[in-house]
Amino acid sequence: MDFLITGAPGWLSNRFIEVLTKPGKTDGSLHRVLERTAINHIRCLVLPGVDTMFIRNLPGGVQTVTGDITKIDSLVQFFEHCREAVLFHLAGLIHPKRRIRELYDVNVEGTRNVLNMAVRHGLKKVVVVSSNSPFGCNQNKQGLFDESAPYRPYLAYGRSKMLLENIVETYRQQYGLDITVLRPCWFYGPHQPARQTAFFTMIKEGNIPLVGDGTNKRSMSYVDNTCQALLLSAINPKSSQKTYWIADEKPYSMLEIIQCIRDVLSQDFGIKIKPSVLKLPWFASEVAYCADRLIQGLGWYHQKIHVLSEMNKTIACSVELAKRELGYKPDIYLREGMKRSVAWCLDQGYRI
Repeated sequence: MDFLITGAPGWLSNRFIEVLTKPGKTDGSLHRVLERTAINHIRCLVLPGVDTMFIRNLPGGVQTVTGDITKIDSLVQFFEHCREAVLFHLAGLIHPKRRIRELYDVNVEGTRNVLNMAVRHGLKKVVVVSSNSPFGCNQNKQGLFDESAPYRPYLAYGRSKMLLENIVETYRQQYGLDITVLRPCWFYGPHQPARQTAFFTMIKEGNIPLVGDGTNKRSMSYVDNTCQALLLSAINPKSSQKTYWIADEKPYSMLEIIQCIRDVLSQDFGIKIKPSVLKLPWFASEVAYCADRLIQGLGWYHQKIHVLSEMNKTIACSVELAKRELGYKPDIYLREGMKRSVAWCLDQGYRI
């Protein structure tokens, strides 16, 4: 198969391209899926002026084409001579630099442009990455989202991803385009951005915020598990026109996440940690949510306030449908995933 990939270089796209070109460096279920996948050519869409050294250094001659999904005319070369290819639409914006408008430009109009070109050029399959945010937060700590959950978008990012899913449904019905949607949750793993490394540092230094009692749960998506789901969506015919939640097999409480990272830092890497947290009352996140909503209502965005607004909430899903239909086996769990994450950071020379 020929693979087209948007969103490179980026957290998920970098790791996805890496596992495609270095299958011998993978293990477990991801490795077994790669053995079943015949890849002919990989082409990546990159923004103008972006450093592509990482991609160019990978084996197999991955092709890079310059373009911007918000400008449909710039996508012509990316989609040339790709009839019957599989497109992985990984490009998306989570944290805009300043203005909320950026979320809609990239996640909504950008997706519309990509799907328009996919129809025009006769692509065989499209795999689109959505999010948990169109569904907001679970109504109780024991609840799990499944594929029947109603939309309750969490602020502007959630609305932008809900609109993305609405656009997908339009292209499925009106054009018969075969699209599989994946809803991964909180990412972690190699190629993580600076904000995730800062999370490790805050835990090491004992000043990570713990809002409430820390028993609220979060589904997390180790990046190799997510890559496995991407590939399965491309090769398994049962994925046709379907949507799946994708995460590690079970959600984790915030206390469990923090303690796991402490253990990995100290026990696996000998890093000295301070076993403390910055305890905040439960309503601190509710205050942050009100501030976040006000700021976003004015068209602006503040990343730290937005993240704090989620810290007391349960956002958890079931991956049973993906396991049953796709054969998805998320066999890298929190401890091993965090160990690999920290090892990658240290290998890159990042300070934790």
